[in-house]
Parts: sequence; structure tokens; C-alpha cells
Amino acid sequence: MSRQALIGIVMGSDSDWPIMRHCAETLAQFGIPYEAKVLSAHRTPDAALDYAAHAGARGMKVLIGAAGGAAHLAGVLAAKTELPVLAVPMPSKYLQGIDSLLAMVQMPGGIPVATFAVGEAGAVNAALFAVAMLALNDAELAAKLSAFRARQREKVLAKTLSDLP
Repeated sequence: MSRQALIGIVMGSDSDWPIMRHCAETLAQFGIPYEAKVLSAHRTPDAALDYAAHAGARGMKVLIGAAGGAAHLAGVLAAKTELPVLAVPMPSKYLQGIDSLLAMVQMPGGIPVATFAVGEAGAVNAALFAVAMLALNDAELAAKLSAFRARQREKVLAKTLSDLP
């Protein structure tokens, strides 16, 4: 996006992008500028720590960390920033993301990470949560979020049992 990024989407691997693109698309729907990067807690720890340490000074408001397996990325980011860090566990080959989820929710007291569902729903909800946080200080964004929620509500209310397969 061309404007100053407010949200940093950080993935442990480029293989996380097929899921995290849903996060990026959701932010784009709201007109929120973001940047997406691949930084690994284990393969590029210095770069991940540096990114988190300087994100606020670069105008970031929220970081979203996505990782699978040991899933330490969000916690590493949170350890180096005072910005809110949202975590999206990625599905994993052998444990379907349960390992990622457990790693992310078991942060030590004092280093908070808000963790969402495994996979695509978590990616979308992390974006919507970031939108809600930004909307606290942005009336235009709050109106967009309210309209989004109203559209969701109307879609559900418009369905009838005869519409279902």
C-alpha cells in the first residue's frame, strides 16, 4: 500500500501468505495501510527483534504475527515493542495448528499477545480486531466497521432454511 503502514503483518515463512493474505485483504477493505514481511523468530531473530523495536517509531500501531509449529514469532515481537501484538496460529503438518495455538496462548505474564483462531478465520479476525483498535480514535473508520458489522448481520438475517443446501 502506498500510505504509511499502520499495521505490520509479519509471517514466519512465505508459506503462511496463502492464509495471511486474508488478513491483508481485510485491512485493504477498510483502507488501512499495512506492510507484510517474512521474518522468522528462529532463522532471522535479530531482524525480527529489530523490526519490532522500531515499528512504533515508523508509525505502526499494531503488529500481527503469524507462525506455525513452535510459533514463537508473535511472542518475540511482543518482547521488543509496546505496540499491541496479535497472533495468528498457522495450521501445521502434523498437529493441524494445535501446537501453534498452544505456543501462542502460553505467553508469560507481562508480555501480552492476543491470540486468534488457527488459520484463515484467525487471519481475518486479527485484521478486524486491529481495525476495531484503530477505530477507537478514528470516527470514519468506526463508521466503516459499524457498516461492515451491519452487512454481516443482514446477510445472516436474510437467509432462510430454504436457502440452505
